Amino acid sequence: MYDVVVVGAGPAGSRYARRAAERGLDVVVFEQGEVGKPLACSGHVSTDIWEFTEDARDDLFQNEISGARFHTGGPSSQDHPFYKDEVISNVIDRVGLDRHLAEVARGAGAEVREEHSVVGVTEDKDGVTVEVRGPDGIETHRAKMVAGCDGPKSRVRRELDLPEPDELLHGVLGFSDEVDHSDFVDVHLTVPRFFAWRIPRGEAGVEYGLAVPPGADARGRFEEFVDGYGVETDHRCSGLIPIGPPRRVTGRRSFLIGDAAAQTKPFTGGGIRYGMTAADHAAREIDPDDPATLGEYERAWRDDLRQEIRLGHAVRAGYSAPEPIQKVGMKAFEGEIGVHMDRPTTLFSREQLAALFSRS
Repeated sequence: MYDVVVVGAGPAGSRYARRAAERGLDVVVFEQGEVGKPLACSGHVSTDIWEFTEDARDDLFQNEISGARFHTGGPSSQDHPFYKDEVISNVIDRVGLDRHLAEVARGAGAEVREEHSVVGVTEDKDGVTVEVRGPDGIETHRAKMVAGCDGPKSRVRRELDLPEPDELLHGVLGFSDEVDHSDFVDVHLTVPRFFAWRIPRGEAGVEYGLAVPPGADARGRFEEFVDGYGVETDHRCSGLIPIGPPRRVTGRRSFLIGDAAAQTKPFTGGGIRYGMTAADHAAREIDPDDPATLGEYERAWRDDLRQEIRLGHAVRAGYSAPEPIQKVGMKAFEGEIGVHMDRPTTLFSREQLAALFSRS
């Protein structure tokens, strides 16, 4: 009988496993393939990422970013720069991040098993039963609780009939071998209800990507986007991006973290920091011997992230505004900013207000 079975060894799952193991819980993590693969997430993150890692910057770091150029058209369209006179974000080895966090979880005492796919989950009043397909066939494990950290199409969520996210966007990534150490990303508001991007990764090349609602031909739009830059990409990957947390992310003896719970930024789709923040709340609040503490987790993570997510939806609404309105808005606010890329609430910060007044 484990204390917790964790399904998924992405950032949220590994972070929770580490923190729970540090509390003395008996934790096992099942990852359906090799940790970090296949890649399905951008490596552009805020500098807060280093608060969640153990001296891994030298191994993971690829480039520094100090601003973004927003476009309402393709690469040749007028750009509207937003920037700081300091580093805003970093580009990192995304696969390496997952591997690092899994190793830290192992070091804390969690058992991490790769090539183990969860195929069934059931709850009862005393715990959970988790069926896993591993190299030696089907295994059955018992635990007091199960943590679903298994992404947008969470098997745990479906098996236990937990509510779905508000929406799932279809994202596509591709990489070119251009060496680019520049410190600006490019954001193009040229796809329905979201955006396309170009991210320089230093010696590691350039990342191109976009996300669109279902049915909007993500691959066709991606081809059109990279053609505009005149590049060919390889190492392509695609995946779903959950937006909008469901009304409940806990069951009788189960809880969701990260993409499985749609703990993501509505305006970028990124969920690494939000997911690991929620993982810390889960490790602090949930006692596997007391299912009532699941409610404490629900309250804690929502109190922490609710306002950021709500304002993130408002920011995203601007992506669908008519182009003339977008241009007027960007023209009015372009220049130096005081906003944190993970926290929309900083739109009202002292730093942002100072940046706005300095232009007038």
